[in-house]
Amino acid sequence: MNNLEAYKMDGLGNDFIIFDNRKKSTSLTKNQIIKISNRNSIGCDQVIFIDKDESSNAFLTFYNSDGGEILACGNGSRCVAYLLMKENNNTKISLRTKVGILQAKLNDKNLVSINMGRPNFEWNKIPLLKKMNNQNLEIKIDDIDGKEVIGGFSLSIGNPHVIFFVEDFNKFNLKEIGPKIENHNYFPEKCNVTLANVKNRKHVKVKVWERGAGLTKACGTAACATAVSGAVLKLSERCVDIEFPGGLLNIDWKKDNNIYMTGMVSEVKKITVSI
Repeated sequence: MNNLEAYKMDGLGNDFIIFDNRKKSTSLTKNQIIKISNRNSIGCDQVIFIDKDESSNAFLTFYNSDGGEILACGNGSRCVAYLLMKENNNTKISLRTKVGILQAKLNDKNLVSINMGRPNFEWNKIPLLKKMNNQNLEIKIDDIDGKEVIGGFSLSIGNPHVIFFVEDFNKFNLKEIGPKIENHNYFPEKCNVTLANVKNRKHVKVKVWERGAGLTKACGTAACATAVSGAVLKLSERCVDIEFPGGLLNIDWKKDNNIYMTGMVSEVKKITVSI
């Protein structure tokens, strides 16, 4: 059995096991990622690998707890940014992912901002099965009383997302609805599913089912997707607080189309992973 050094961090409860490949290369199989992500083991929502990069401070690769690779992870990127900024004793850093270079900065003790880039509404880039109205996919979901809601705003923030704006998300069984929508035939690469409740124009509460990870305490790209879709539908402002069970993420969709995400991250915890 190998003992591997790693880090454990979280952003609002959205938690990660992080391997630093810049010093010692670690390669895990899909089954090994599934095993260490399991809550009966160490447990996490995503596994992240940090590699050296010539065009930025580091290159990041992300895997969901089902072992599948994803292209973007907002909270995970903020956590790694914090880890590397502490290591280098600076307040700004750039991180490259498969969807581009992300610029991050440390605003306060544990408050990290990151530019998540621009949303994509093109049906084939989200991607959707075919060209359709991405602002309303007319997908039906039922609440626990049998009341039907028809909607679904779909877009990509590096990952495919669909948002349903509802009056009370506690009336919906997301554990049941989530996997059905995630695997809906409209989404050839599956999707993240969010139920959003607009409290006011600057405050939206959400519940998220993450593709390949299930119910999650927080999801950065889902927060971005919710803020953007709410602004497009004129339900909320372009700068809005997105509330998860573990706290708030501030999302600011600037006029230049870039999305800035700001929120707290945990301290860095060194761990040993046995595989």
